[in-house]
Amino acid sequence: MSSLLKIALAAALVNNVVLSQFLGLCPFLGVSKKTKTAAGMGMAVIFVITISSALTSLVYNYILAPLDVTYLNTIVFILLIAALVQFVEMALKKFSPALYQALGVYLPLITTNCAVLGIALTNVQKEYGFLTSIVNGLFTAIGFTIAIVILAGIREKMEYNNIPKAFKGTPIVLITAGLMAIAFSGFAGLL
Repeated sequence: MSSLLKIALAAALVNNVVLSQFLGLCPFLGVSKKTKTAAGMGMAVIFVITISSALTSLVYNYILAPLDVTYLNTIVFILLIAALVQFVEMALKKFSPALYQALGVYLPLITTNCAVLGIALTNVQKEYGFLTSIVNGLFTAIGFTIAIVILAGIREKMEYNNIPKAFKGTPIVLITAGLMAIAFSGFAGLL
């Protein structure tokens, strides 16, 4: 149980997928303008990464490994993730059209979000079992959500600040993300 807690803390805070591994930067920077949209993207990513971690673990351990075709893991994982994202997209379009519209092009981009594939491949490389893969995936996605919501909150506050012309837009967002990465590196002392 303590090893699962260590994996959870490491995935969410210490090895934050966005702020220390630099995976998933496209939606992190693109969807973090409003807190509500960022939270919606975070929930979609939580669902996709958690379910894809479970599915890829099962497929790898019970299909690819026994058939000795583990070299196909990246292709198979991409197909599974793409199917999952299509499911999420259809569900959001039906049950939350406003969030679907707000996420725009970034929702289908979850398919190509390197964080989703990166976690699936990390689970395989570290030889995590089914439960450990799910915990790693879930808390990695929670860490992504924490980071994107914090950045969105900061960006909402920055709209009312007097920022020098040279720093407006992307430069100040990148500086803010860099400062967040430095702050999150302080969690390294936890483990």
